[in-house]
Amino acid sequence: MTVADILKAKGRRSVMTVKPSETIGVVAHWLQREGVGAMVVSTDGQTIEGMISERDIAYALPTHSQDLHNMLASELMTVRVITCSPKDSIAEIAKTMTNQRIRHLPVREDGKLVGIISIGDVLAHRVSEVQVEANVLRDMALAGR
Repeated sequence: MTVADILKAKGRRSVMTVKPSETIGVVAHWLQREGVGAMVVSTDGQTIEGMISERDIAYALPTHSQDLHNMLASELMTVRVITCSPKDSIAEIAKTMTNQRIRHLPVREDGKLVGIISIGDVLAHRVSEVQVEANVLRDMALAGR
């Protein structure tokens, strides 16, 4: 199974992006409204300039509490963004997400942003695989009787 399988299962949703010039107040509003935990920071919606997540905002709160709402996404975003390809295996990206302690991976193909997957997407896909495997094993056991 590959990242492309997860993207296909998610459907043709566009990737939530935010411009680097947007305020954290606007970013927080969009995160809440869309029910997502992170957004890609991109000027044009295709290149990846950074990522901003709920965690970035929460961690900035103690230091920037008075100014946080008006800070720019570019000031809080993670610049070193790890990405994956639609061809990557789910096992590979699960390992990457675990080892790097990240919950969201933008998906790039030919240098362009084509999707984003979360650890929840990976787990849901793996649970489906395990259920299919369990059903096959049960059917084999019943057929052997």
